[in-house]
Amino acid sequence: MNYVNTENWKYTMQTIKKLLFILVLYPVFTYGQDTSVLRLDTILKRIDEQNEQLKSYSLKAEGFQYSAKAATSWMAPMVGVGTFMTPYPGQEIMSDSDKGSLMLQFEQDIPNPSKLRGKRDFIASQGRSELESRKVKLNELYAQAKMLYYSWLIAEKRINILRENVVLIKTMKEIEGIRYEYNRSSLGSVFKADARIEDTENMIRMQEGEIAKARAWLNSLMNQPGNTLFAVDTTFFPVFTPQASLDTSILATRRKDITKMDADIESMRLNIQSMKKESKPDFKIRFDHMSPLGKMMPNAYSIMGMVSIPIAPWSSKMYKNEVKAMELNVQAMQKERTGMLVESQGMLYGMQYEIQNMQKQISAIEEKVIPSLNRALDANFQAYQENKQEITVVINDWEAVTMMRNSLLDEKLKLYKMIVDYEKELYK
Repeated sequence: MNYVNTENWKYTMQTIKKLLFILVLYPVFTYGQDTSVLRLDTILKRIDEQNEQLKSYSLKAEGFQYSAKAATSWMAPMVGVGTFMTPYPGQEIMSDSDKGSLMLQFEQDIPNPSKLRGKRDFIASQGRSELESRKVKLNELYAQAKMLYYSWLIAEKRINILRENVVLIKTMKEIEGIRYEYNRSSLGSVFKADARIEDTENMIRMQEGEIAKARAWLNSLMNQPGNTLFAVDTTFFPVFTPQASLDTSILATRRKDITKMDADIESMRLNIQSMKKESKPDFKIRFDHMSPLGKMMPNAYSIMGMVSIPIAPWSSKMYKNEVKAMELNVQAMQKERTGMLVESQGMLYGMQYEIQNMQKQISAIEEKVIPSLNRALDANFQAYQENKQEITVVINDWEAVTMMRNSLLDEKLKLYKMIVDYEKELYK
């Protein structure tokens, strides 16, 4: 019987080595030949350069620059031709002067230069606001891409665990088959092993589906065809570095939504300055040339300069009330800005503590819980190979280890999401 056990042990070890060899080489054959590996920073760079949504902000900003140039243009001159003091047909004409004249008229509006400059500066500031909006959107896309990348990494690790489980189950199936030949096990154990193998394969396929979804989504963010193949750097993992200081003045320079609000406030102030310049007058010049229809009358002309009076009470209340309304809006935006910074500061401190606690929990699982469960599994598996333990005990230990390793990955995914949310809030 000892000889049989020895032979079984050798056969089992050979089986384990073959399966482990296949398991190790599988990623090489799958990704190493035709699929490029993209690092996270490479993906983020491509999103910045190639994403279609981001291009729209640059185009809008460029459009505002052209609109700003157009704001300094004058209205087109007006030219007219007609008659002047011409009598109706049938009227008695006493002299040549009663015949009237042909008149050529030229008219040009001359806007106040300071008004044009004010409108130009206000419109140009809207372009800068669009560029700040692009940074806000880019930060959102970065957070989305990071979460997809980290989900992919976790899915890869789950697949590795599941493949190791397949190796273990197949090994136990081999042992159960040998035991069955010597009436040391039931045929049902072999069938149960087959069912567990197929169930594990289904779980692998599910994780591969998660990877395919993440790949397609990342491709869309990089403006690439959704079926473009690439792999992720499985050696990468995010590192959390808490900020030494979260002063609101520092946050104001880092957070994209705050810099966007600063640009909006500056744009509003320029609009206020532009509106205040409505109190300045505009000008108009008009030139009329008359060619008399009678021979005895000389050619004549008329030149007239005109100026608007915007300080008149019935017109000044329009721009004065608009200025007051915009000043109140600026004050409201400043209060909102201060509130956002204070709220963000509190959130970031809370996130730091939460992330650090999660890191401690993960360290305890990795360094204490899983090693203890692995030792128990190794001990019972050794006893099972020596026919001193039942397969159900080994399966229970294996399930406990697998469950804890998957729980560890769940916790890591939560940690990665916390880090993404922290970075998004820090540079929001």
